[in-house]
Amino acid sequence: MNKTERIKMVKAMEFICRQTNSEDVFEGWLYSGVADGDIEYGDLSDEDNGDLEIYYEDDVCFADLMACFLRRMASAKKDGGLYCDGVVSK
Repeated sequence: MNKTERIKMVKAMEFICRQTNSEDVFEGWLYSGVADGDIEYGDLSDEDNGDLEIYYEDDVCFADLMACFLRRMASAKKDGGLYCDGVVSK
């Protein structure tokens, strides 16, 4: 297991999910993805500054988290896209 790669992936998915332009899509991430407050907004470091092991330590849990992310992105594409720095995706 490459802990650094997994931490980066978890934090990147969290950051991107927070850019969804639909509360309904984002709520699915909070429910099945990373809990609100587990990662400070904008933290893309490769350090585990909390209790992130639950998201990346087990292969099955990590795979489930990535699958949840992909479902959220598929839903985001259909319902509002992504919003970042005043720009909405097309």
